[in-house]
Amino acid sequence: MLIQLLSQHPQAAGTIVANTPVWVWGLLAGLVALGLSQWRGRRASLTRVTVMPVMMTAFSVYGVVSAFGAAGQLPVVVGLWAVGAALTLALAGRRPAAAGSRYDAATRQFELPGSAVPLMLILGIFFTKYLVGVELSLQASQAQTLSFAAPISLLYGVFSGVFAARTLALLRLRQAPARLQPQMA
Repeated sequence: MLIQLLSQHPQAAGTIVANTPVWVWGLLAGLVALGLSQWRGRRASLTRVTVMPVMMTAFSVYGVVSAFGAAGQLPVVVGLWAVGAALTLALAGRRPAAAGSRYDAATRQFELPGSAVPLMLILGIFFTKYLVGVELSLQASQAQTLSFAAPISLLYGVFSGVFAARTLALLRLRQAPARLQPQMA
């Protein structure tokens, strides 16, 4: 319904944005800042490299539960989320860490190259949640339609799977024998 509304009445976008609660824009600003901070190379502890993926996975699950849980589809949509996450992790989980990633066992820190991928994933989850929220505010009955809920749940799972795969690649650096670790300059 949202796509149809915007294609026939593009001015409705302004109304939708104007009726969005202010805190949503504050959340978006915070998430963009978090994503942009990942764009430059940095050093990070194990805690720092795992907290963001865990938080974004929780936000992803919350997106599924808040949109479709009350419609009586909770087991199905959470299951579909898990399928999306598991398939993505199975496909991407063996990929090596990004070029330039290193683990320094002496300082127990990861050296990470900058990347736009976290920002894209963060924005993907945020805008999926936002657009689903708008769609459901226009037509609440969509929450009960599996043809609407299924692809959204799978998409949330894919986002979570990519976050998990990236984190697992870093954890493998930490577990590699020291003699195989690239020397840090």
